[in-house]
Amino acid sequence: MYIGLISDTHGLFSREFRDFLKPVDQIWHAGDFGGGLDTAREIAEYKPLVGVYGNCDGQDLRMEYPEFQCWECGGKNILMIHIGGSPGHYYPRAKELVELFHPDIFVCGHSHILKVMNDFSRNMLYLNPGACGIAGWHQVRTALRFRIENGNISDMEVFEVRRRAADGTDC
Repeated sequence: MYIGLISDTHGLFSREFRDFLKPVDQIWHAGDFGGGLDTAREIAEYKPLVGVYGNCDGQDLRMEYPEFQCWECGGKNILMIHIGGSPGHYYPRAKELVELFHPDIFVCGHSHILKVMNDFSRNMLYLNPGACGIAGWHQVRTALRFRIENGNISDMEVFEVRRRAADGTDC
């Protein structure tokens, strides 16, 4: 399975990210879709979508997407929630879920900071794709793509685009 991982679109699923995600089989979205269900539907029409709601998402989206998801993909157990914290500093709800489900891969968003690292104390891979929208303080918009097959993760790629304001100028 070839996975594209994004978060914090905040209503923007732009051409650059569509191009980067074109070869993937499935998109995972770690919350803060923004734009209500329209943004989620736009992404789901592009590729099969697994997502969770974020703190900025409204009730319409929360009715369609859960707070967290836990599932199996390619021989790995995945846990995804929007507000996760980071290894050694997990948000309390995320820590509770990690301890309950013992995932191989923990996915979150919210921070707008791209981070991929092993949490050796929990024997899991931590993935935060950063933010692919333009709302927020980040200067670079980011996403990830990777393969999960037979319990192995491979071909991890980072995508970066300099953030631009609505008028097309650099932020």
